[in-house]
Formats: sequence, C-alpha cells, structure tokens
Amino acid sequence: MTKLSAFTALVAGASAASLPVFNPFTGAPKLDPKVFETKPIHTISLTDIVELVRNQTDAPKPEAQFGTFAAAATCSNPRVRVEWDDSTDTQKQNYVNALKCMLGRPSKGNYPGSKNRYEDFVQVHQAVTDNVHNNRKFMVWHRAFLWAFDETLRSECGFTDSLLWFDETKYPGRFSQSSVFSSRWLGAINLGGNCVTDGQFANLALNIGPGTGNSYHCLARNGNAADTSNVNSNIVNGCQALNSYQDFARCSEQGAHAYGHNGIGSVMRDVYASPGDPVFWLHHAMVDRHFRVWQNLDGSRVNYINGEGPGGQPLTMDTPIYLNGLKPDLKVQDIMNTLGGFLCYRYNY
Repeated sequence: MTKLSAFTALVAGASAASLPVFNPFTGAPKLDPKVFETKPIHTISLTDIVELVRNQTDAPKPEAQFGTFAAAATCSNPRVRVEWDDSTDTQKQNYVNALKCMLGRPSKGNYPGSKNRYEDFVQVHQAVTDNVHNNRKFMVWHRAFLWAFDETLRSECGFTDSLLWFDETKYPGRFSQSSVFSSRWLGAINLGGNCVTDGQFANLALNIGPGTGNSYHCLARNGNAADTSNVNSNIVNGCQALNSYQDFARCSEQGAHAYGHNGIGSVMRDVYASPGDPVFWLHHAMVDRHFRVWQNLDGSRVNYINGEGPGGQPLTMDTPIYLNGLKPDLKVQDIMNTLGGFLCYRYNY
C-alpha cells in the first residue's frame, strides 16, 4: 500500500463522512529558521520569578466575580487528559490518528490559506495572535482553543480517547530523549531548522505562516537545549507560588511556555502559526495543566480573573473569548473551571 493510499484509508476509517483525497505528506521547501522569528517570545528568568514571589503582597482575596458558578457546575465524570509517558501505545496512536484525520479533512472555509481542517485551527491562531499573547488573556484563550480542538477531534474524527499532554519538566535540556520526538511518534527535534523527515508527521507540508503571511513550507524544528533546559520544575513551581492571576499568567506565558516554543524552534518558534507543529497541542496541554494546578491551590481562583487583556482592557469573567467559528464564542466564566459542566476534564496528575 502506498503512503497516499494508506493515508486515505486512515482518514476514511476515522470518519463516516465522504472526504476528498487530500495528502499533506508530500514534502515542501525548507525555510530559513530566521523567518520563523516573527514576533518576540518574551522569557522570564528564575531570578526574576524569585523576586516576584518575594515582593508580592498577601492582598485580600478578590471577590468572586461570578458567584458560585464553579461549585454549581461541577461535573461527575470528567475526561482525564493523560501525560504522554503514562499513556499506552494505543492511546498514543489513537491521538496521532485523530490529528492525521484533521489533516485529511477539507477546510470549512473562511480561513484564508488553510488547505485542511487542521489548518483551520492554525489560521485562527494566526489571526488572533496579537490579541491573545503578551497580555493576560493568554491563559484563558488558549484553554478555550485547546478545548475547541479536542471537541473537533471528537465530533469530526470520531476520537474517543484521552487528549494527551507532555510533562516537559521531566526532560529539561534533553527533549530529544522523550519518545515524543522519536521516529515512532512525532519525529526528531534536533534538526537545526531542517524538515522533519521521520516519525508519523514526516514530510508534512504546511500552508499557514510564517508570521501573518502564508507560504508553502515543511514542518521544521531547530532544537535548542539552552532554552528547553529552562522548562524545569523550578521555573514552574516559582510561577505556581504567585498569588494573583495576572502575575501567574504573565509568569506562565514567559516561563515554561516560552522556553518550550523557543527550544523546539522553527515552526514552534513562530508565534503566529506554531500550531502547525503537532507538538503544539501536547505543549499547550502542559501549560493548561499548570493553570489548573495553580487554580487547585485555592478554590476561589476559578471564580475571578484580573489583569489586562488586549488594548489594556481589564479582564472580567464576562470578557469574550473569540474562536472565529471553530466553536461558538465563549466568555471567561465558561472556561475557568475545568471541572465545570461545560469543560469537564482534569489531568492525570
């Protein structure tokens, strides 16, 4: 069976819908790694985090902005997002198959440059990047984005297994030693900006990005251990020790999140179109898990938000979260509690 026919069979088996043949695994040109440095990914040092923790004040807890929403909506049977190393090979393969299904489905339209359903999500991220990065809306918008992706895997690709996450803190400075970046799964990381030619996304062609433009290019990675060495427990725990949402959200965006993107590099280094690399979802599930752990430290944290969003506008529980048609738009209050009836998921640790 050829690679094209095998891919077509996989897509057909993942959905009962009639799909046109689409094969994104055709190879594409390598781009200079510099073109992916489209927008600074600001980082925060451990020294700066320690200073933030030392200088924070024990201010009174903010009043809940949405009453007893979290307590009232607690779900009884949450999905469990499983860490990559704790998942079975069957779970890993089911997850990879669902992503491939998305790559084989046609775009829904209204997503300029997208060639498939997967790239609809990449294009939305590209379009909203300036509104949901480098401000405190980052955490809540990406939680909603990840939820929308999970729901689409289920509704359009028949995915019924766990959304996976990658605990990168187990591999600081040595991401290549994780099976995530093996030839069996997502392919190599230490490529110096070259195309990924092994693993289940070998020779993947991308059409969204770099930056705000669109060009045909390969999935590429760089691999920088100096950056990934900062995806460690000290950085994560330091952010967890911050009391206010706005401080935690800034620290999380500039801490493990930023170092992971910079360290994997190339497509992941592109702030706008980084979801083009399938590792994006594992990485951001880890970031969302850090958010949930921080919320678990104080039950009131699911009931309020502070800090500024895009344009310096104060965030409230009524602040809208725009998903550009991927799913209906939400409000912050909808996604603050992962154990609420709307989301209903948790992490395995």
